[in-house]
Amino acid sequence: MFNRPKYLNQLIDFKDKEQIKVITGIRRCGKSSLLDLFIEYLKTNNVKDENILHINFESLKYANMTYLDLNDFIEKKINNNNNGKLYLFLDEIQKIDKWELTVNSLRLNKNIDIYITGSNAYLLSSQLSTYLSGRYVEIKMQPLTFDEFLVFNKFDKSATNLEKFNLYLKFGGMPGLKDFAFNERMINQTLEGIFSTVLVKDIIDHAEIKNVALLKKITSFLADNIGNPISLNKIKNTLVSQNLITKGIHLSAIDNFISLLENAFVFYGIKRYDIKGKEYLKTQGKYYISDIGLRNFFLGYRDIDRGHILENIVFLELLSRGYKVSIGKIDKTEVDFIASSSNEIKYIQVCETLMSETTRQRELTPLINIKDNYEKIILTMDNLFVGVNEKGIKIFNIIEWLLNK
Repeated sequence: MFNRPKYLNQLIDFKDKEQIKVITGIRRCGKSSLLDLFIEYLKTNNVKDENILHINFESLKYANMTYLDLNDFIEKKINNNNNGKLYLFLDEIQKIDKWELTVNSLRLNKNIDIYITGSNAYLLSSQLSTYLSGRYVEIKMQPLTFDEFLVFNKFDKSATNLEKFNLYLKFGGMPGLKDFAFNERMINQTLEGIFSTVLVKDIIDHAEIKNVALLKKITSFLADNIGNPISLNKIKNTLVSQNLITKGIHLSAIDNFISLLENAFVFYGIKRYDIKGKEYLKTQGKYYISDIGLRNFFLGYRDIDRGHILENIVFLELLSRGYKVSIGKIDKTEVDFIASSSNEIKYIQVCETLMSETTRQRELTPLINIKDNYEKIILTMDNLFVGVNEKGIKIFNIIEWLLNK
C-alpha cells in the first residue's frame, strides 16, 4: 500500500480530537485506501482490532440498512467494547439516507472517534452543517499530483522527468492506474468505469436525472473548454449551434447540471477577481477538471490542448498545496491564477513556451501591472528563461516547480 503523507498526516493530527473527520473527493481518488493507511497507523500504535470498526457502504451487506439500523449497530459495538475508545470509519456514507442524524447522535459519546468519506459534496450540505454545528473538519482529497505519480508508478530506468511528465499529462493521476504499467487500453477501460460510476451513482441516481444526454453534452463541453472563460449563455449557444440541444433548454437546467458535476468533484469552478477593485466578478469564470486522464478518456488525447492541460495541472497542484485559487483581472488583462492562503498571495501565469517575444510580453504585462509586492511567477515548459526577470518576476520550469515544494 502506497503512503500519501499529506493526507495521512492530517488524519494523525486530528486523531482523538472532537471534530468528525470528513474525507471528500472524486471516486477512486484514494479515500478508502487512506482509511486503510490510517487504520494501519492505529494498529502500529497499539490500538487493538476490537477498537476499530470499518464499514464500507458500497458492500451489499449494508444495502438495506437505515440510519436507525446503523445507529443501533454501532451503539451495540460501543456497549460491548470494554477496551477503550472506538475508532469508527464510515466509507461512502452518503448511501445511507439521513446518515447525519446517526453521526450527530454518535458524536455525543466521548469514547468514539469518527471518520467518514463521501464522493459527493452534498455530504457537507446545509443539513450536515446544521446538525454538526461546525464540529467537523474536511480533508479534501484529489487524484495524484505529479510528485505522487512518480512514487506510485514504475518507469524505465532511462526515463527522464519530461518523459514521465508526458505520461502524467496523458493518463492523469488516478491511483489505481499504477497496476497497468501504462497500458493504454487497460487504463482507458478503467477510466471509463470510474467515469460511468461517478456519472451514475453520484449524479444521475442521486439527483434522479432524466435528461442524461444533456448531462453528458455539458460534461463534454466543460471538458473541452478547461481554462476558457465560460458563461451559461455560451454553453447554451454553442450546443444549440451544434444541434446538440434545442433553444428551449432553460439556462437554469444547464446551471443545475454544472452544479451536480461540481458536487461530484468532476469539475472545479473558479471566479474572476478584480485586483484593482478588490472584488469578485460574477461573469466569465472558468472550469478545470479534477483529473486530466478522465478528460483525455472522454475527449481523446489531443496535444493541441497542451497549454490548457498545463494550466489545469497547475490549478490542481495549487489546490493540493492548500491555496484558495481565483482568476485575476487587472485592467483589460488577466492573470491565470491568484493563489492565496492565510499568510501569502502569489500571482501565477502558465504558458507552454516563452520563446516568442509576443507571448513573453503577453504573459509579463499583467504581472508588471500589479503594483503590490506579492510574489509573481511564470510557469513554462522552457528552460531557457528560468530565473528572475528584471521586474522581479520569477520564471520556473513547470516540472521543477511541481517537484520542488
